Amino acid sequence: SRISTTRGNVDEGKLIIARGEVVEAENLNILNSLKAEYESELWTENSQYFILFGYTILVALVLMMLFLFLQKYRPAIYRNNVKVTFIFFNVLLMVFLTTLVVKYDETYVFVVPLCILPLILKTFFDARLGLFVHVLTVLILGFVVPNSFEYIFLQIIAGIVTILTVSELYKRANLFISVGQITLIYIVGYFAFHIIHEGNLEDMNLYTFGIFILNGMITLFAQPLIYIYEKIFGMISDVSLLELSDTNSRLLKELSNKAPGTFHHSLQVANLAEAAANAVGANAMLTRVGALYHDIGKMNNPTYFTENQVTNVNPHDDINPKESAEIIINHVIEGIELAQRNNLPDRVIDFIRTHHGTTRVYYFYKKELENNPDAEEADFTYPGPIPFSKETAILMMADSVEAASKSLVNPSYPVIEEFVEKIVSGQMKSNQFLNANITFKEIEMVKKVLKQKLTNIYHLRVEYPE
Repeated sequence: SRISTTRGNVDEGKLIIARGEVVEAENLNILNSLKAEYESELWTENSQYFILFGYTILVALVLMMLFLFLQKYRPAIYRNNVKVTFIFFNVLLMVFLTTLVVKYDETYVFVVPLCILPLILKTFFDARLGLFVHVLTVLILGFVVPNSFEYIFLQIIAGIVTILTVSELYKRANLFISVGQITLIYIVGYFAFHIIHEGNLEDMNLYTFGIFILNGMITLFAQPLIYIYEKIFGMISDVSLLELSDTNSRLLKELSNKAPGTFHHSLQVANLAEAAANAVGANAMLTRVGALYHDIGKMNNPTYFTENQVTNVNPHDDINPKESAEIIINHVIEGIELAQRNNLPDRVIDFIRTHHGTTRVYYFYKKELENNPDAEEADFTYPGPIPFSKETAILMMADSVEAASKSLVNPSYPVIEEFVEKIVSGQMKSNQFLNANITFKEIEMVKKVLKQKLTNIYHLRVEYPE
């Protein structure tokens, strides 16, 4: 009880330390004592809750801005609980990691690879959403980090560079180049701030440059992180789509062996659909992959589909039209089951599910009507659903047009033009594109591409002399 809890006293109005003076141990003790006294007065029992309440309001405002952005500009994401959870999980993860590092040692604050956030969001969604979420996350972290202006400025600039440079992440070199540019921006930014504060190049801390390089190396972890997120959240990136588009994959190899005609048809449809998707600004890679796998259900009964019949024997001649239609329709259900067994992503399975929509197996329906005028139309109709995205609608058009084009006797441009118009108009009349976010203008562009591509496929060659 006789031991003093203080080491001395400071008179009111006394100068503790002057500008430019070296901070020695005694002065540092006095400054720390002043800081502790100031905080104890500020963080009293009542004001502590008020300050926390103020922070809560500001953070809530930032998160509300994110919700409003999703609701107004990304309604499809806003309505998807998994995608909203994914975005908020990434924001909270970055805030948690940064807070943890600041509490441990604030000099390591730039080790946290914040640019992974816009990089991953651009991969799974789009550039604008990625940048918007990144900026909001940096604003939240402004409360946590020291030198908040410098931190916010550097991180926003680095985020913009990430969005502008990262493209085609499935190409390995692109990620390394982007990370190099991000690291360079950090170094240049820090260099500029040091000159502003110090007015010279003395006392430049090269250790900080090492921290920025370490940040860049950790950012390279984005590739395995994308794979982990795909498995946890059931999402799909261009990296996975590129792997699935490999025709040497086990499932496509099996299709080419069991149903070579169907495999060739799928390749043709993939080329048509990809070109059409590029023309209307849809996801071309996803459309191509969906086209490659859309008919895998035909593997179970390949000879019941004309493209796989190498002889004049047609197994449909020995069964009634209703049974024939059932086999044809079942290729959709069997394709879905096969895709699920082989762990294909849901977004690819959607193409198998919707590529015939709720159309009829018209040939066998007409054949049945000849024998039975009271034939049930439902027995000859695909179960659906109808296409519900731009990509699945494009596949339906490309698939129908490519399959029917085989029946053209003299495929000149006027014949192809009339034939494409007839097929797509028929699909529109039967309301197959009612749920797809595709406009009349985009449908016209798709038709134009299909006509050009089919004309190129069926172009006339010079007849060589014998």
